[in-house]
Amino acid sequence: MLNCSQKLGVISVKKKIIIVGASHGGHQSILELLSRYDDVDITLFEAGDFVSFMSCGMELYLENSVTNVEAVRNFRPESFPQKNVHILNNHQVTKINSDQKTVSVTDLENGKSTEESYDKLILSSGVNPKSLPIPGKDLENVYLMRGYDWATKIKAKLEDPSVKNITVIGAGYIGIEAAEAAVKAGKHVNLLDVIDRPLGTYLDSELTDVISEHLAEKGVEVHTGVKISEYSGQGNQVQAVKSDQGNFPSDVVIQAAGVQPNTAWLKGTVDLDARGWIKNDKYLRTNLPDVYAIGDATLAYSVAANKKIPVALATVARREARYLVKHLFEKTPSVPFAGIVGSSALSVFDYHFAQSGLNSFTAERAGVKIASSFYEDTLRPSYVPENKVNPKVYVKLFFDPENHRLLGGAVLSTYDITAQGNVLALAISQQLKVEDLAEADFFFQPGFDRQWSLLNLAAQHALGEVEFTKK
Repeated sequence: MLNCSQKLGVISVKKKIIIVGASHGGHQSILELLSRYDDVDITLFEAGDFVSFMSCGMELYLENSVTNVEAVRNFRPESFPQKNVHILNNHQVTKINSDQKTVSVTDLENGKSTEESYDKLILSSGVNPKSLPIPGKDLENVYLMRGYDWATKIKAKLEDPSVKNITVIGAGYIGIEAAEAAVKAGKHVNLLDVIDRPLGTYLDSELTDVISEHLAEKGVEVHTGVKISEYSGQGNQVQAVKSDQGNFPSDVVIQAAGVQPNTAWLKGTVDLDARGWIKNDKYLRTNLPDVYAIGDATLAYSVAANKKIPVALATVARREARYLVKHLFEKTPSVPFAGIVGSSALSVFDYHFAQSGLNSFTAERAGVKIASSFYEDTLRPSYVPENKVNPKVYVKLFFDPENHRLLGGAVLSTYDITAQGNVLALAISQQLKVEDLAEADFFFQPGFDRQWSLLNLAAQHALGEVEFTKK
């Protein structure tokens, strides 16, 4: 273990590190600092009263796969008993005073404000869920699908027999999870989205068509292209969602309509773009000296898009934190942050999918020209009957039309083949071509796959090769 002054080549001086935000980026920063340096004093400020709730684990709690909400977290303050680590919840950082190298902090329990000095400041402030700016948004039983408090409130409503109708706003990952949990709790569910299909920003139509049909089979009523005008109710209680497609009776409304960066408090101090994302450079530095930004409130450099794009993923925040702390005490880091691919996975009742890199929607938004190929088959050889152990599998690949470099991909099946998403992520990060994937050396065993593995076949299909390889 090194001390930071050894990294600088000067006499040892204890450095004070302040971290804003206790989610993935903040947690990983503490782990890395303790692992790499022995002369740092670490203070983490978290505005919430519950440290490091994992919203991505909320569905497991709502479905009783995890019964203790206190366990749905990355860490507890007592996880770091070291004397040089101080984790303070209910403490909101309200201002950076860069000239003095201090932050203004308000203790939300007693209202007192203090000034805390830093040598290095790491911003991992994350994002806030969006609430639709429409009449009725403050009615009772209109919830957001994020955070400890909302999780406990939604769980209580799922267990309440008087709640019959639940309307979910937004058909992305969080909305799908909310809809599935509500259906499994025996509720009637309407899932509404302004775009033309569920999960439309993550998957192309060949895959969302399969998922849409499956959602309907499971009892989720999906309504797309919906423009919501109001949450209406009697007294303070929501009773319906009004839209251009009619009114939807609603005992509970769960909003999962996207996120926005938690950066309003930084305006005029830290450079932000027009939508509020923190601007940082290739070394994750902001415009302020010794102030860095990681995680969901920033734009991440996408290897596939060759530009910065919004990617709100735990894996991104943790990789950025690892890089940042490693180079924190270098005047100019020897290498820039390598960038990210952006990979995720989700179960939708009986189906499982994973996606990595770009798709048609994100490529268009990023201004990247792509070609694509859709491949459908069964997981194992054709002599194995099509059933639970030999289900249909679907693969969508995206690549540069000129040089065939892989830019994205997705896999879907009722069998869990989501690990293939990691193969795609590695191929994209290493800038492999479709030809490389077509000939990649994977194992074969008929209890698992084909003579040519699934991604081999999908790549060969993308190259227009003959179909005898499917046998």
